[in-house]
Amino acid sequence: MKILITGTAGFIGFHLANRLIERGDEVVGLDCINDYYDLNIKYDRLKYAGIAKSEIAYDKTVQSSKHANYRFIQLNLEDAEGLEKLFAAEKFDAVCNLAAQAGVRYSLINPQAYVNSNIIGFTNILECCRHHQVGHLAYASSSSVYGLNENMPFSTADNVDHPVSLYAASKKSNELMAHTYSHLFGLPTTGLRFFTVYGPWGRPDMALFIFTKAILAGEPIQIFNHGKMVRDFTYIDDIVEGVVRVIDHAPKGNPDWSGKHPDPSSSKAPYKIYNIGNNNPIELMDFIHAIEEALGKEAIKDFMPIQPGDVPATYANVDDLIADLGYKPDTGVKEGIANFVNWYLSYFKIPQTIG
Repeated sequence: MKILITGTAGFIGFHLANRLIERGDEVVGLDCINDYYDLNIKYDRLKYAGIAKSEIAYDKTVQSSKHANYRFIQLNLEDAEGLEKLFAAEKFDAVCNLAAQAGVRYSLINPQAYVNSNIIGFTNILECCRHHQVGHLAYASSSSVYGLNENMPFSTADNVDHPVSLYAASKKSNELMAHTYSHLFGLPTTGLRFFTVYGPWGRPDMALFIFTKAILAGEPIQIFNHGKMVRDFTYIDDIVEGVVRVIDHAPKGNPDWSGKHPDPSSSKAPYKIYNIGNNNPIELMDFIHAIEEALGKEAIKDFMPIQPGDVPATYANVDDLIADLGYKPDTGVKEGIANFVNWYLSYFKIPQTIG
């Protein structure tokens, strides 16, 4: 297939692009390369896939020096004209939209960035998919949409009308907008609610990256909600495997769907929502102990109250993922953290004899 992946300078998009390149798909990667976090790691991800920083220019397609089936373009999702030109030229079979303004806490500071990228940008993606007969649009949602819901594990059959951050609200809006396009125009869409993704090449603003950096430097780590946090930590390779299976499995509509008893995760239209999580929630303190073990060094801990926009626990029900796609994420936290630490030490050229 010819597949557009947006957000390929980002964490998940980088890994997904490499996976699809390796299996032989023709991949076009897109990213605006904003400065939400360190640009160096974004350019290094692109370099790993054969895209040289010196060749990148806005609205210019760059051929990978490593892969004949990979090209990259720097483009903003808000640029409707640029996106239209790209879709008209490329005739994509499928699109996976992973580009977004990420981060729960940053949405409290700069809400406009979330409206621009996650709502206006997503509208442009939907319009391009509609007008250019794209066979399937898969897109990143988030476990944050569950908001104040306390039913565990979180099920896609649950109501998600009580988000606690604008980031979460923007992702819920993506699901609603996608359903509208599936219903009105028959565009197959699949929303992917990711649960706390971690692993090599991860985001520097995420807990694993922050904790590892601080522990190595002998600096205290801030542990929110006094350590009483539970997360369904999901390793990046498991996320990518789930996304690939979803891309290959466009929804056809649920013939048993009823408006009298509406299932939020499906529709008579070609629309579906999946959780992609490890289905094995881990207490934050156990996560931290795994980092300490991998580093051979104990953290200095500073316990703090919960932050606005955070939820105390996440836990994914993945029954639909298993039933429809025959897949369940299963990488354990110790293995995943060890892989991350090995990458981190190598990437930052830190001697292996630590602790």
